[in-house]
Amino acid sequence: MIESFGLKDILDITIVAMMLYYLYKIMRESGTINIFYGVLAFIVVWVVASEILEMKLIGSILDKFMSIGLLILVIIFQDQIKRFLVELGSKKRWKFLTSIFHHKKDRAGDGVDLHTRVMPIVYSCMSMAKSKTGALIVIEQDVPLENYEKTGDKIDAEINSRLIENIFFKNSPLHDGALIIAGGRMKAAGCILPVSHDTDVPRSLGLRHRSALGISQATDAFAIVVSEETGNISVAYRGRLSTRLSSTELEKRLSALPVPV
Repeated sequence: MIESFGLKDILDITIVAMMLYYLYKIMRESGTINIFYGVLAFIVVWVVASEILEMKLIGSILDKFMSIGLLILVIIFQDQIKRFLVELGSKKRWKFLTSIFHHKKDRAGDGVDLHTRVMPIVYSCMSMAKSKTGALIVIEQDVPLENYEKTGDKIDAEINSRLIENIFFKNSPLHDGALIIAGGRMKAAGCILPVSHDTDVPRSLGLRHRSALGISQATDAFAIVVSEETGNISVAYRGRLSTRLSSTELEKRLSALPVPV
């Protein structure tokens, strides 16, 4: 058996290990890691009982569960599966292939455009932080946010600091929802986001922070929160919440996003 173990088997194990790693990473970021552990434990028990110990009764029962279990898992983890497939097919995963067929362009102009899109967001967050105006801004990455855009009012405008501040002005009808930015434009405002039920979030943080963490767990979006109580700036990305950011730190994080603003 050991003699027949070759390169094909090593490749097979490597691919499975990589898939499990990416699934684990997405589950951890989405806050469903305990369910992932439970499913993994169930599969291990099923393999041990059916294949190794050859326990016919338990094996047959677990086989019945496994026959419908895959369908149940697809229904439960449809958002995570969608995100996994989107990330698998994203341009940054195949960047090394596209670079072979396409010459690198001069990105000096891109740097100027990036600066003109990032700084209005930073300036508006600084201004709202000083006046303690609550705000929630979500920036799309690889996973599309069209479904969340439909829950708000369509804007489709250029990124402008004054417009952002007017959207989150206390008397504005859109200030309670989220502003979604995609493709260098403000797409929609007053949007409803999924709320995180993570128990590790401090109770001092409100619904905006939980919504920012929720969208960062459900997708790969980058979310910015300005606290209405303290005026602190926080960001949520990849299922992690960072609080009390300075304007310089916010600018660095926005400029370093895989998909530019």
